[in-house]
Amino acid sequence: MELILSTPNGLFCPPGDFYIDPWRPVERAVITHAHGDHARFGSASYLCQRDSVPILRRRLGDVTVQGLAYGERVDRNGVSVSLHPAGHILGSAQVRVEFRGETWVASGDYKLEADATCAPFEPVACDAFITESTFGLPIYRWRPQAEIVAQIDQWWRGNAEAGRASVILAYGLGKAQRVLAAIDASIGLIVCHGAIAPLNAIYRELGVKLPPAAMVGDAPDRKQLSRALVMAPPSAARSPWIRRFGDHSDAFASGWMNVRGNRRRRGVDQGFALSDHADWPGLLRAIEATGASRVFTTHGSAATLARYLRERGLDARPIATEYGDDSQDDGVPDEGLAIAPNAELSL
Repeated sequence: MELILSTPNGLFCPPGDFYIDPWRPVERAVITHAHGDHARFGSASYLCQRDSVPILRRRLGDVTVQGLAYGERVDRNGVSVSLHPAGHILGSAQVRVEFRGETWVASGDYKLEADATCAPFEPVACDAFITESTFGLPIYRWRPQAEIVAQIDQWWRGNAEAGRASVILAYGLGKAQRVLAAIDASIGLIVCHGAIAPLNAIYRELGVKLPPAAMVGDAPDRKQLSRALVMAPPSAARSPWIRRFGDHSDAFASGWMNVRGNRRRRGVDQGFALSDHADWPGLLRAIEATGASRVFTTHGSAATLARYLRERGLDARPIATEYGDDSQDDGVPDEGLAIAPNAELSL
């Protein structure tokens, strides 16, 4: 028996009778992280890393959820399940499943570069590795975070000197907090959209250091507001809310900004290629570090990555999932990248 199958409801572990990031309601759901394409409403019970618990409850309501520390094991019908750092957002985890001497790992979303807002990625040895491939093309190669953040600071400082607000569009869970934790807060006032502020509060409660940020209505005066850095979700780009800042410069913080055509499509002044997903070299390093002899690629450029791995002697192929529907988590919807589900596709 295979340890994990792709079914119409999601990735299913038959001996453990649970699903990993199911896209339809199930009895038992193990969740890699709290983004909406991986943590969906309606399941009877949820298991996740303990830092994800308050985020999951904020997004899904009063659900039944159990939180685990990283590395802590639970047993279900003889299947050992543990969660390990994925480095994607706060509480993100890879799911390790062990049964009768065989180990599989489902990565969820992950990145290899560490940042101040979440536990850094840790490779987990396994026989089979189910990996995301959001940026699974050789063109995606990230510059170091410090370099990108220096560009953001320079852009903000220049706008402030010209009396313009600097609006950064970024997904409200994960990316916004990563930017806030890294920027030079001494440049000026920071303002956060109402969709981001409650998530900032959870991050702070869990020990992540973020600079003070005001709501737009709390700005001391118009002059400070015109020099502020404004964090907003992509949905705010053309809303009445954004008009409060008058003449402003806008930017997108996303790995998709690595491609200039995406910058033009978004119609923003600046694009900062800051991603919470692994780039091409990062994916290859992560896969190699697991020591897995079998690799399954999913969401993103899954077929391309699998073909590359096969050419290098690995048993690799894409599998069907519905992840990517909430792909604003990296700024720009990855239209056409998600793989359609394929009923009962065995891994």
